[in-house]
Amino acid sequence: MARRYCYSDVLPFTALVTMECTNVGLNTLFKAATLKGMSYHVFVVYAYAIAALVLLPAPFFSHRSRRLPPLTFSILCKIGLLGLIGSSSQILGFTGINYSSPTLASAISNLTPAFTFILAVLFRMEKIGLKSSSSQAKVLGTLVSITGAFVVTLYKGPPIIIASSPSIALDQPQLLSSSSNWIIGGVLLTAEYILVPLWYIVQTQIMKEYPAELTVIFFYNLCVSFIAAIVGVFTERDSSAWRIRPHIALASVICSGLFGSCMNNTVHAWALNLKGPVYVAMFKPLSIVIAVVMGVMFLGDTLHLGSLIGASIISVGFYTVMWGKAKEEMIEECRVERDESTAGQKVPLLKNYKRAHV
Repeated sequence: MARRYCYSDVLPFTALVTMECTNVGLNTLFKAATLKGMSYHVFVVYAYAIAALVLLPAPFFSHRSRRLPPLTFSILCKIGLLGLIGSSSQILGFTGINYSSPTLASAISNLTPAFTFILAVLFRMEKIGLKSSSSQAKVLGTLVSITGAFVVTLYKGPPIIIASSPSIALDQPQLLSSSSNWIIGGVLLTAEYILVPLWYIVQTQIMKEYPAELTVIFFYNLCVSFIAAIVGVFTERDSSAWRIRPHIALASVICSGLFGSCMNNTVHAWALNLKGPVYVAMFKPLSIVIAVVMGVMFLGDTLHLGSLIGASIISVGFYTVMWGKAKEEMIEECRVERDESTAGQKVPLLKNYKRAHV
């Protein structure tokens, strides 16, 4: 029981929190690289190509390690659709960060749970019972988390912990050419986080048909790299833009390929298969809290009251949703155990009936 609890609850929770920390760091590193002149179209091509190269052995080992259904043309088409959605969201997202900042990206990512919840209900992957306390908890917790995230974003408040040294923030106003860039970045990031829930839904459907995370992510990364390369040929005609020099741009590409496109996507595919899209999406509001904490710890940013209040509200909403999901899973487990016990009681009676007539 303890081992099952660790695998189904503790491990996904820890892995997804770790991935949100990683994503905030990668976004910050990407912003620093683009400030040095790196093209985000080229970045997507190289990062996903590195991830595909790392996962190249995955299809061979997956089939040897366990029995899997055949990789049909239908599944490959769905992975291609996943690649189209993923490449579009990545290009929109990185373009948006280039116009604005990683902090704004973390803030707008708070729209993901709401969009995911709506899509999951429409695709009948989540059930809503207005009289059910678990459903009420999920809806209320989602709204509270989003509210808390926007409190962090919109309300600054007085300082609580004053920076000990000048902050080297990547989203300082002087780095932006104009306020219109911030608006364009916000629109592009909003479009990205409309596509992300759709990515979760399609990925979950694929994992139900073909439950091999590494193989699916390998083909997905290959598709994204290929699609981004086609787009990049038309958008980046200067050959010098495709040369990655050994400085922060190269570090950003390698880190994003290994820890973002490879590890992050694999962990999300595994978590989607295990827990569903709504559970995974609920970790997005944590990114703004993580961005604030990392800013205070590593960049010397000042901690303001608004960040503390917003983080507390996000925590309340997050754990409310987790409580609702846990209660649903508990009810489902009780129902399965009851069905199994009922079936177990019927089998001996059937055997006795057969023995009496032999």
